[in-house]
Amino acid sequence: METAGKILRRSVHTFLLNYQYFTSTAALIALPFSASVLISQALRPSSSALWATVYNRLHSLFNAAGFPPSLEFFNILNHKLSQTITSSVFTFPFSLTFLLITKSFVIQTLSRHQKPNSSSHPSFLSTISLYTPLLHTHVYNSFFILSANATVFSILFIAFNVLEGSGFSSPNTLLFLSASGAVLYSIVLANALIICNLALVLSGTQNSGGYLAILKACLLIRGRTSTALSLALPVSLTLAAVESLFQYRLLRAYHFTGQIGSSMAMEGVFIAYLYSILVVLDTTVSFLFLQSCKPSSRGIEYRDDEESCGDLKAVKVLP
Repeated sequence: METAGKILRRSVHTFLLNYQYFTSTAALIALPFSASVLISQALRPSSSALWATVYNRLHSLFNAAGFPPSLEFFNILNHKLSQTITSSVFTFPFSLTFLLITKSFVIQTLSRHQKPNSSSHPSFLSTISLYTPLLHTHVYNSFFILSANATVFSILFIAFNVLEGSGFSSPNTLLFLSASGAVLYSIVLANALIICNLALVLSGTQNSGGYLAILKACLLIRGRTSTALSLALPVSLTLAAVESLFQYRLLRAYHFTGQIGSSMAMEGVFIAYLYSILVVLDTTVSFLFLQSCKPSSRGIEYRDDEESCGDLKAVKVLP
């Protein structure tokens, strides 16, 4: 199993080898999705009716579940969840189209480079053929993320109610449990996002999607969680930095002047283009991480099994 640093270096090297194609085709296709993400992050909660509706619903749900309303942890969590849900709803159409097509282009390009006697870049029709399995996996990924959130909230609900029923409801105990819940939620959500990202790449390489891709991703990531987190952290921090740059350069100026000039608009397009390049690089990192997992699968072997799974890949656990 390669280290995270080596996979990152290989990813950057592979990206530079395909720099012209990735920056002129894949990044431009991802540009509408990137712009939607940046704009959704820029929406003010006070001016969004959807955000207010989601916030009030979550607040009522937390109160009905018996969570202590005085804890700042649940207020912060409610606020961040409302922002995330609002942003996801706003960007969902762009995710289903531009993001998945971009990932199809990148996966198809990287797969062709590993095959002899193949053209360097895929055709548009061959790339679109990967869209359907990616779409199926993306839909199942959404349910998987919802299930991960529901699981964490159920654990927190049980923990808070058990402590309250046992008489351990002091402020220090609740503060400790809130901090533990925040750590648990971050770990579970990070692993769920990594599995979903890997499942999309699996769908593209095997041309088959759905819930089986998520199950295979869970098998592949066993024993490699630390490497996957080490790979996801730099990309996530860089994406967050680009979002902060967009808010600082454009939103800050817009709040002062109250208008958007041509220079500000061009700067916004450039920042969205940088975000698109990072999306392409993130897909490249996930693809090379998947390739590094397969040879050293620690007892897991992939084989074609047309009788049992049709076009899908069956998983055989070696003794």
